[in-house]
Amino acid sequence: MMDESHFKTLREIANNNTLSQRDLSKKMGLSLGRVNCLVNALIDKGYIKARRFKNSKNKWAYMYVLTPKGISEKLRLTYRFLKMKSEEHDRLKREIEGYVRDIKESGCNINDP
Repeated sequence: MMDESHFKTLREIANNNTLSQRDLSKKMGLSLGRVNCLVNALIDKGYIKARRFKNSKNKWAYMYVLTPKGISEKLRLTYRFLKMKSEEHDRLKREIEGYVRDIKESGCNINDP
């Protein structure tokens, strides 16, 4: 099952395929080990490919490239993520409206400290 971390990893790689796993770790706020597991899982599922290239520091590095299957999965996850966040937004909006209603019904002024 793909989770939010998989989705965010796919998004970051789609935005910049030359990020190292260390860069991804810092950018996503995850441990390097967790990012390594995420990248390997995405490679195993065929969503990304790792290609070696020579970077400017005369070292070999990897470039992560979304495959056509990875692009489709990223779009599917984007839709699911947006739907989930939209439902969460609607739920929070209703909850806030209920709090405001409770305050108004109590006769308190919202601006009182």
